[in-house]
Amino acid sequence: MKVGLIRCMQTEDMCPGTTCFKVMKDKKLAFEGIQEDIEVVGVNTCGGCPGKKAVTRSVEMVKRGADTIALASCIKKGTPIGFACPHAEKMKEAIAKKLGETIKIIDYTH
Repeated sequence: MKVGLIRCMQTEDMCPGTTCFKVMKDKKLAFEGIQEDIEVVGVNTCGGCPGKKAVTRSVEMVKRGADTIALASCIKKGTPIGFACPHAEKMKEAIAKKLGETIKIIDYTH
């Protein structure tokens, strides 16, 4: 699995993504049950509210080899600020629509 990670721009100053990388490496939580090796192709932010840049950034990561786009838990669950993105579902839908059914989308990491 080759993963492109999209994270919340609002949390990038306080979270270096350590837990996202750890759960991928250890194949835990959102990555539980994945048998193949997991390689991170790229990491980028959504571009800030309302997350419109997440689509073009996901497309770019797919061009660079990603077969999976993971939306970090800061988007879906609001970790670590305790406020989930109000645009998370629309962002996920827009990415899925643009990339099609061949690219897997994971909507949280931990």
